[in-house]
Parts: sequence; C-alpha cells; structure tokens
Amino acid sequence: MSGLTELMRQYDVLSGFWMTIKLTLVAAVGAMILGTVVAIMRVSPVKAFQVFGRGYVNTIRNTPLTVIVTFCALAFYNVLAWQLAGPDARSATQLFWWGVVALSVYHSTFVAEGIRSGINTVPVGQAEAARSIGLTFGQTLSQIILPQAMRGAITPLGNTLISLTKNTTVVSAIGVAEASYVMKNMIEFSPQLIYAIFLLMALGFVILTLPIGALVSWASTRMAVQR
Repeated sequence: MSGLTELMRQYDVLSGFWMTIKLTLVAAVGAMILGTVVAIMRVSPVKAFQVFGRGYVNTIRNTPLTVIVTFCALAFYNVLAWQLAGPDARSATQLFWWGVVALSVYHSTFVAEGIRSGINTVPVGQAEAARSIGLTFGQTLSQIILPQAMRGAITPLGNTLISLTKNTTVVSAIGVAEASYVMKNMIEFSPQLIYAIFLLMALGFVILTLPIGALVSWASTRMAVQR
C-alpha cells in the first residue's frame, strides 16, 4: 500500500486515466456514428454499398490497431501535415485527435457488426409489413428496424465499449499520455516498484470497465425486446 501511495504522489496517474477516459468517450461517439453508417450500407439494397461496407469491415477489422494508429500519426500528420485541431494547436493535441480517429475507425467495424446482428434479430415480417404500407427503405430502417436492432445490439456494443477502453493503451505508441504511457514512465524510473505499478494500472482499468459491464447487463435486460 505504501508503494501505491508513493507512485500516486510521484507521478500524475490520475491525469493519465483522465486522458484514457477522454479518448474512450470521444472515440466511442466516433465509432458509433461511423459504425452505424457502415451497418446501414451493409443492409442497403444498393449492391455497391454492400460491397463497400463488407470490404471496409473485413479490411479494418483484420488490421492490427497498432498499425492503424501508427499509420494515422506518421502518414496523415507527419508526412501530409493534416491538422485536425487547427494550425495553432500543440503537437500533443494533434496526436490526441489522430488517436481518436484511429480508435474510431477500428472499433466502428465492431459497432457495425453489432448493429447488423441486432438487425438480424428483427423478424423479416416487420420489414415486409412496412413495405406493404408504402414505407421507403430509409423510413423502414429508421422507424421500424433500427430502434429494435439497437435494443438487441446492446450487449455487443457494450463489449465493444469495454474493448475500446482497454485498447486506448495503444495510442501511447504515438506519444499520447494516457494511463499506459504513465505506466511506462513509472517502470522506467521506478523499476523497484514494478509490482505495485502493475497493480495500480490493473486496479485503474478494473474501476473503469466494471461499471460499464454492469450498466450493459442492466440495460440489455431492461431493454430486451419481448417476443
């Protein structure tokens, strides 16, 4: 316990976990928006959209997240000098937003598949009934299918959010000072406390992810569609 107290005193651990929370929240919004668009493309009647959605999911999902994060930082920021936070923003801010982009793009594939699995739980008869009363594809999807699909996709979306929380550690590769970045500094300068460092990091991530898991379990039970 004295080791943990010493680490909390010497290093800005809370700041590292606050960065982890910010990365998780912003990237979760981005992944949700992008994943929903991709899921709609995958169930679209337009063949080109289906092919693009399938190719996007299969390509991005099977690419290591480290590669995507590094590619965004090196290719888009360092080489092409694309700046997401304005020309006057610090390099750390630019890298934060490129980290968010990489996390959003990668996890959007899992969001898309989660929503698509939710769509598959909606009986086909409901879509046929919607078409029989003259609703278009967009109206059927937005008013009939997606509201039910989202309720059925709560569990896979919750699992994706937990994975996203843990995967934020990857952006330390481009210098974003989240929790694992702080951990590396602690191990480098205080190797004698390595067991306390691992315990502190593990405890921090458990505190972050346990409430998400409990909330997802509660929501999936409460929002379950009664058949």
